[in-house]
Amino acid sequence: MPNSFDLLLKKIKPSSHLDPERDWIVLLIVSIIMLTGIVVWNAWAFDTIAKGNVIGPVVSTTPTAFNQSSFGEISAIFEKRATEETNYTSGVYQYVDPSL
Repeated sequence: MPNSFDLLLKKIKPSSHLDPERDWIVLLIVSIIMLTGIVVWNAWAFDTIAKGNVIGPVVSTTPTAFNQSSFGEISAIFEKRATEETNYTSGVYQYVDPSL
């Protein structure tokens, strides 16, 4: 492993011969490979979803039933917010603009 690492360092040293054409070709080839991979991945994912399958592990457990007491708590929170909003809009609370 150290031999390949040393070889890589020797190749990328500034004292090595610069070849812009080679560098652009390598950059272009790597970009094309990456773009192809992205397109293939997206096509596979779309095909999998379009067939009704799932990407990833299938969950075999059933979801827990919704707790009605939680629904009541959430509803109470929204009712309190609505009451506060009404207090602001009806003039019960006076808003003083601090920039004045």
